[in-house]
Amino acid sequence: MARDPDKNGGRSSATPNEKLITAPRDKGSQSSPLHKLYRNRPAHFPTVAVGFKSIIIFLTVCTHQRKPLLANDVTARLIVESWQAGNFWRVGRYVIMPDHMHLFCAPNTFPPQPLKKWIEYWKNQVTRAWPHRTQIPIWQREFWDRQLRRSESYAEKWQYVVNNPVRHGYVRRPEDWPYQGELNVLEWHDR
Repeated sequence: MARDPDKNGGRSSATPNEKLITAPRDKGSQSSPLHKLYRNRPAHFPTVAVGFKSIIIFLTVCTHQRKPLLANDVTARLIVESWQAGNFWRVGRYVIMPDHMHLFCAPNTFPPQPLKKWIEYWKNQVTRAWPHRTQIPIWQREFWDRQLRRSESYAEKWQYVVNNPVRHGYVRRPEDWPYQGELNVLEWHDR
């Protein structure tokens, strides 16, 4: 069954396409409708420009082996500075958690530069400036991206992101989490 991207809020690298990959089965295993489907790596779709609609990507990047390295003043500063230096994509709202981060970004060039190149750029910048060399590698190789299709999707995703520190038990209120912010206002245009 094909999905209408305007109904579900956008394409996601976490959403498998029509040709799903099934988990390998042992010779003795039985076929079951509960048999899980999985994807080895996220599928990264190119950004899609439709008319004058905004291109806003919801991005999740994790640390290598989910090590809790990110939620501190030094690291947050390195990450934000690297986003500002790699200005061919602009970062809007973001939340940096100990072992992953969520952010919204939009292309700052036309045509858009590949998202993957931008991510590689700022990851490299942070790694080069990393004060604790024994903690390298810092980043998980892959990332999860989703191009938003509606302004409501942007608002819904932000509510999920901003409440992440509360769900993890780090703070009682979202506004108490110090490693969040907004570098650029990413406005939604639907025309």
